[in-house]
Amino acid sequence: MSNFKKFYISKDALSESLGSNQVAKKLESHQQDFEIIRTGSRGMFWLEPLLEIDTIMGRVGFGPITENDVDAIMKLDESEFKNHKNYLGVINDIPFLANQNRLTFKRVGLIDPLSIEQYCSYDGFVGLKKALEMDSSKIVSEVLDSGLRGRGGAAFPAGIKWKTVNEANEEKKYVVCNADEGDSGTFADRMTMEGDPFSLIEGMTIAGLASGATMGYIYIRSEYPHAINTMEKAIALANNENYLGESILGTKKNFQLEVRKAAGSYVCGEETAMLESLEGRRGIVRAKPPIPALNGLFGKPTVVNNVLTFTSVPLILAKGASYFKNYGIGRSTGTLPFQLAGNIKHGGIYEKAFGVTLRELVFDIGGGTKSGLPVKAIQVGGPLGSYIPEEKWDIPIDYEKYIEFGGVVGHGGVVVHDSNANLAELAKYAMEFCAVESCGKCTPCRIGSTRGVEVIERIQKKENLDENVVLLKDLCDVMEKGSLCAMGGMTPFPVNSALKYYPEDFGITSDNKALTN
Repeated sequence: MSNFKKFYISKDALSESLGSNQVAKKLESHQQDFEIIRTGSRGMFWLEPLLEIDTIMGRVGFGPITENDVDAIMKLDESEFKNHKNYLGVINDIPFLANQNRLTFKRVGLIDPLSIEQYCSYDGFVGLKKALEMDSSKIVSEVLDSGLRGRGGAAFPAGIKWKTVNEANEEKKYVVCNADEGDSGTFADRMTMEGDPFSLIEGMTIAGLASGATMGYIYIRSEYPHAINTMEKAIALANNENYLGESILGTKKNFQLEVRKAAGSYVCGEETAMLESLEGRRGIVRAKPPIPALNGLFGKPTVVNNVLTFTSVPLILAKGASYFKNYGIGRSTGTLPFQLAGNIKHGGIYEKAFGVTLRELVFDIGGGTKSGLPVKAIQVGGPLGSYIPEEKWDIPIDYEKYIEFGGVVGHGGVVVHDSNANLAELAKYAMEFCAVESCGKCTPCRIGSTRGVEVIERIQKKENLDENVVLLKDLCDVMEKGSLCAMGGMTPFPVNSALKYYPEDFGITSDNKALTN
């Protein structure tokens, strides 16, 4: 193995939990003339810990391995690799990777996350350098023309937010990244911050140049200590190399960036509750108007986007809006890193242009259920997303197409449930989740979720079944239309979809009549 000079193994939080640090330590014990590069994860979770080796064929992989496999692998010549039971061949040829459209995740798993040199070798800071030569309104126009929409769930056009802040007549403005990734089955923000932190720094700095903001904050959930640590180190490095600070790359442009740790509240994923938390108060949703773009952090105009939105921006500036728009369908432009989770054989990150279907994601890419049982329901868009039945699995994933049937794309989380799942229990969980996580400011959310749990429990006990089904639907209608934010407003989505597509789990027929045994 003396001919091989570079070995790669992930230091992503998930990889570490599966033993990547032990594999790296075992490699170090060989004390040969080679470099061990700790990267982000490739996103193929079922193959972690994944060891990659630079060869004349490209980077080849072994996985999943343990520290006990290292000695045997180190004794192999390249011609003998295929004899190892966990040899995967050339990593980029694995269909899971080869068939992706990796735009925002192009560097994750390839580079040392804290190497500016390696970041720049994969087009890093090209977008920022172009932005520094542009007028702020031109940057905004480029983002508007790209059709980029917020990847946090609401899918609001990012360029409109930026334009509003740019045109606001205030001396002090802010850029805030909402990295409070609280949705079940989502991990793209975490993987980005751990595996490619400079892309977020670059995107936020461009947002500052576009909007006139000189200060930015990254609000990271406290459950992400690896991401917090990596982002803080990356910001320090970017300051040292003048990609941040008083005089960015020798220009007169200024942008500062700091990390703020969240306090563990799901509702702080909502932008105004997050701003309250950033200001040092309890995370309670604000009424709109005023909108944060005009009256946001500390009462000043504020750009608020999530991690995947900001990390899409450097590419748009580097290659142009038309390049970005060539991916996707309709008004859903670009790509989305879909997060495959739940009962799925091949879970992980799969970045693809909008237009891919759930059937492709779950079966062709994810390999079906890990249990081997049939798929019963797929929840898309987090814990408040709808449960999608088989009849909808061939609809192209597109914001508008999903809204048409009551679905949401959200942050791109795809959680698979097999035939053992009980949708009445899952619907009850949605109400329980809302009751626990509600900020308590509005009555429909605070009281409605608690009553929702009680009504579903009565339905499960077949108490006054017809009346309670009607009551549950009425309650969902009040919550959806009367709640102050999406916390209460979206909780009915999983409940209504479960009632509509899986009525038998509630003991009723499709026309809401009690099932007879």
